[in-house]
Amino acid sequence: MLSLLMLFIQFGYAQKKGYKYEYLYNDLPFSMSYIEHPVFPDNHVSLADFGGVPDGITLNTEAFASAMEALSQKGGGVLHVPKGIWYTGPIVFRSNINLHLEKGALILFSSDFNLYPLVNTVFEGLDTRRCQSPISGRNLQNIAITGKGSINGSGEAWRPLKKTKITESQWKDVVKSGGIVKDKDYWFPSESSLKGLEISDMNVPRKDLTESEWIEIKDFLRPVMVSFIECEGVLLDGVLFENSPSWNIHPLMCKNVIISNVFVRNPGYAQNGDGIDLESCVNSIIVNSVFDVGDDAICIKSGKDEDGRRRNRPTENVLIDNCKVFQGHGGFVVGSEMSGDVRNISVSNCQFLGTDVGLRFKSCRGRGGIVENIYIRDINMFDIATESFLFDLYYGGKSASEALADGDKILVDSIIPAVDETTPAFRNIYVKNIISRNARRAMFLNGLPEMKISNINVENVTITSQIGAEVAESKGVKFKNIKIIPKEGPALILKNIEDFSLSGFEYPSSLKDAIKISGKNKNIQLPDELVHKIKK
Repeated sequence: MLSLLMLFIQFGYAQKKGYKYEYLYNDLPFSMSYIEHPVFPDNHVSLADFGGVPDGITLNTEAFASAMEALSQKGGGVLHVPKGIWYTGPIVFRSNINLHLEKGALILFSSDFNLYPLVNTVFEGLDTRRCQSPISGRNLQNIAITGKGSINGSGEAWRPLKKTKITESQWKDVVKSGGIVKDKDYWFPSESSLKGLEISDMNVPRKDLTESEWIEIKDFLRPVMVSFIECEGVLLDGVLFENSPSWNIHPLMCKNVIISNVFVRNPGYAQNGDGIDLESCVNSIIVNSVFDVGDDAICIKSGKDEDGRRRNRPTENVLIDNCKVFQGHGGFVVGSEMSGDVRNISVSNCQFLGTDVGLRFKSCRGRGGIVENIYIRDINMFDIATESFLFDLYYGGKSASEALADGDKILVDSIIPAVDETTPAFRNIYVKNIISRNARRAMFLNGLPEMKISNINVENVTITSQIGAEVAESKGVKFKNIKIIPKEGPALILKNIEDFSLSGFEYPSSLKDAIKISGKNKNIQLPDELVHKIKK
């Protein structure tokens, strides 16, 4: 018995030492259990065995459904998708199934809206109805999409399009294809799609609708491409996910999620073309993946406003490492839907190459929720269109680039509301080892007067930019070893802050004013050599 016990102990130790993602847990500043890959029964079927035809013409919806059912009856296994173009309607997952796309396999979803019925779901953090997702699963265990193939959601058929985001020839082709144009510069696939916009707030109808009214705006209710809700043991590995109707990948209220070696792609003009939106999930890993999308790339959410607070399901324990982001409204993003709380997130060794914003935290009054214990390190950025590091607590639905182009200004509050459950809070955030070359603004950290962002720690940072960094409505911000090289203006602006400390600050000697201070401030600690370089 003693020998057997020692054998089990040694086996367990060996398993721990050989854990694939152990490196992510080294010196992790919060407690998080290991996440294992889901394991599948040794049953294998091919989609071709169920009447599937990979000719890009034949509709394979029934073939996918039959294959899923057959595997499920066996207790699960691997559903192989051979090379070819598998044209299909929605695919509904079952537990214990790995959808494996072999090299050369493309799953192409039909653009026939009739194949996607309305379902109850969550979108942009609100309980609502949308069209059924091309890939979906609810209350499942051990599911995976793996392989070397591709998945295309035919998003161009669903998405509205703004003329300013494409070329003149592209615009002419889109208008010629049909649909309807609003105000000469906003194209919609149909009148149903336009009507949906007109009765919605931030893409979600915000009033009770009759069944007939829901049907009237059905074309507007674009689905996320991959929707897994309340599932445990989710793996996405190796596959290209592209051209989604709205968000691309949306794990919602899931546990033990691994996203590895995926390529997530949408056109730069894709409205709501997010890469991955991890919402109200516990224990997740996102590694070695590439994002090139039309909205936020790697986004952490937890529900919106009253719906999110009532759900009360935080996103917590997330490890993100070695990811690259090209175009996108933000590289790593928290919010704006964070009403159910976000905590314990580690982001490391990522590159943001041409995004609107690098590190983006956003919310607004009415959300509530707490974002805390975020650890970010070893991030390299290049050609950031607005801010390398941004807190936007006045988020109004636009990307940072759109707000800049429209000349939007943050209004000065004449009346500061009382703090209550609807007040969002951001605190305990640690950022270090950041290099950003060629940003518009180095940083903009801006909280709410009634709830300042607090305990923000920024260390070992080098940024070249058009203009310097600004810190406002903040408390307990610590800057250490910061090098900011702006082309114009002060390197650092401080406004309405408390308990700010700065040590090890470098800036161009040619600047007339290194630091500008205004507003009501308390306990600002600066190096002695900077005192004569302050403008007030």
